[in-house]
Amino acid sequence: MDEGFPGSDARGSCTPLRLAIVAGSTIAFAPLPPRGCVVLGRDEGCDVRIDDRSVSRRHAVLDVGPPLRIEDLGSANGTFVGEQQLPTLTARTHRLRRLSRDSAEIGIGERFNLGATTIVVGRAPAEAATEPDCCHVPAGIVVRAPAMLGLYEQAARAARSLISVLILGETGVGKEVLARALHARSPRAGGPYVELNCAALPPSLLESELFGHEKSAFTGATQARPGLLESAHGGTLFLDEIGELPLAFQAKLLRVLEDRKVLRIGGRVPRRIDLRFVAATNRDIEAEIARGAFRQDLYFRLNGISLVVPPLRERVSEIGPLAERFLEEACRQLEQRSAPRISPEALAVLEAYFWPGNVRELRNVIERAAVLCAGDSVEPVDLPPHLAYGPAPPLSGPPPSGPAPPSRGSMPPPSSRGSTPPPPSRGSTPPPPSRRSTPPPPSRGSTPPPAGDTTPARWGPEGETAEGSGPPAEAAAPPPGADAMARLRLEMKAVDRQRVLEALEQSAGNQTRAAKLLGISLRTLINRIDAYGIPRPRKRPP
Repeated sequence: MDEGFPGSDARGSCTPLRLAIVAGSTIAFAPLPPRGCVVLGRDEGCDVRIDDRSVSRRHAVLDVGPPLRIEDLGSANGTFVGEQQLPTLTARTHRLRRLSRDSAEIGIGERFNLGATTIVVGRAPAEAATEPDCCHVPAGIVVRAPAMLGLYEQAARAARSLISVLILGETGVGKEVLARALHARSPRAGGPYVELNCAALPPSLLESELFGHEKSAFTGATQARPGLLESAHGGTLFLDEIGELPLAFQAKLLRVLEDRKVLRIGGRVPRRIDLRFVAATNRDIEAEIARGAFRQDLYFRLNGISLVVPPLRERVSEIGPLAERFLEEACRQLEQRSAPRISPEALAVLEAYFWPGNVRELRNVIERAAVLCAGDSVEPVDLPPHLAYGPAPPLSGPPPSGPAPPSRGSMPPPSSRGSTPPPPSRGSTPPPPSRRSTPPPPSRGSTPPPAGDTTPARWGPEGETAEGSGPPAEAAAPPPGADAMARLRLEMKAVDRQRVLEALEQSAGNQTRAAKLLGISLRTLINRIDAYGIPRPRKRPP
């Protein structure tokens, strides 16, 4: 039995507990508090969220005790616990009893089921509890969030075997970094690590790159050349963007996965290979299978175990350390003596942004700040303006459950801007549209925003705005520091407006020259002139 899940029910005085959640082929770990109750379910507000369709929104409550007790909350698919067996009897099957709005006592190491999801309460390994970063995370990788610590612990377990691994996650979350960590922790760490981006090569070159070719196999093949499959012999082959693999090529890759043999183009004798496959994609592979764009049998071969990398917006505690790391690297490339620090105001802007491009977008933002920073600290003015205007909705993932967020340059729906004005009466002339919208009246008990704030509403991941309509104040209170963020956005807009005015003054009203001075396009300058209410300048002699 695993050391983290002993069969004894005796609990140490300071040994932390955790949940091992097995949903399909995915295993996730969630730490438990030393005392109190934990709500388990599919809803975002649950203490432990289980993303499985067989789990109800609020499925059950686990009382940490002691003793441990699980209580069903009227779930649709039921909560199941093991029946008590006599010590003298043995059984080959694990008999379960369904709880219907009832509770039952469980022991450490015993399993219970929420629908089709199996959960085991066990002890957290002592080394993971003391120094989780040193045990499962390779040096040089920033991991702070509990979800990422559990992910790298799961990856360390999977790395010891030869099973194929499928890494899932949005673009830019760090799937390639996790693949390298898998190779570094595996018994094949001394072998080669070969990467292939399946979306970077056309189908005509993909087969030659992966399988290799013999001499004179086609025009230009002046000598035999091994492919990436042979080059990764004894090591790991990482297939990035596996969802972009052409359907006709998937059958050939499936044959290699099953036979562990590769036949070069123009060759007659297959060559045996010994390697581990790690694949990654930001697509919903099951949806691709449903529409016939991806082979189901290839998915089963690649998905020995799946690791899901959470997006950066769910790892807010890592934004600061990642930004500092990227800032040091950027300043080193710029041959600066020392890297500036990140001010608390700039860090607040970074942590409040939605990051649709995840870690890759954060790196680009910090590299830009390293170039523009003129002092000893990075300030909000050194960051791109769109970071302070509010986060953008995610570029991929499931559609939001609330109203669809407005596109860039469009107005939010009326329900998010206050009450809807009555339609004009017949024969009356509607008022002309105003370039600046009027903010809705503040709700009772809320602090009104500063005068002149025309910042667009911030759209969250569920499509709700931080102002106007939405859940009542009791259900969704504004985040702490909302007033400070509003003032910060006003200050940044004022600074940007002043820069536009100075550029127009230096260029004698020539908008094309002013845009070049600001380093932006002419269209962007015109949009800012309109947004800031600056009168359109007329050219005058310099």
